[in-house]
Amino acid sequence: MTEVLFYHLERKPLEDVLPSLLERSVARGWRCVVQVAAERAPSLDDLLWTYAEESFLPHGLEADEGAEQPVVIVSRDSNPNGASVRFLIDGAALPQEPHAYARIVLIFDGRDEAATALARERWRETRSLGLAATYWQQNDDGRWEKRA
Repeated sequence: MTEVLFYHLERKPLEDVLPSLLERSVARGWRCVVQVAAERAPSLDDLLWTYAEESFLPHGLEADEGAEQPVVIVSRDSNPNGASVRFLIDGAALPQEPHAYARIVLIFDGRDEAATALARERWRETRSLGLAATYWQQNDDGRWEKRA
């Protein structure tokens, strides 16, 4: 069954959180697709090249035919690398075929009221589709705690 994980950012920004989540996924042998708004794709690509000197996260942009990479950044509902994990950023909708993924990770900024309202809507949608949903929130130290 597809598991949908909701990550509620409060202490750290997306740029600090996403690389480590992707690293853990790739370390488990999972292929990932990251869906973002088209205008954010180039900056996210840059971030994944430069976020840490000691790390390397193989990735590519769908526009650059990065389908051979374990992580591909897209701006639409596509899965060019046959990923089993889909990350949804910038309010991206659940994929047309959510059951095609083992995990869907929805990351939203809890300091943004519109993003929080949209995440609540996605939570209801997830539950109505019969998908397993968990909610993770950052504690005061920036660590993740399962809340639901």
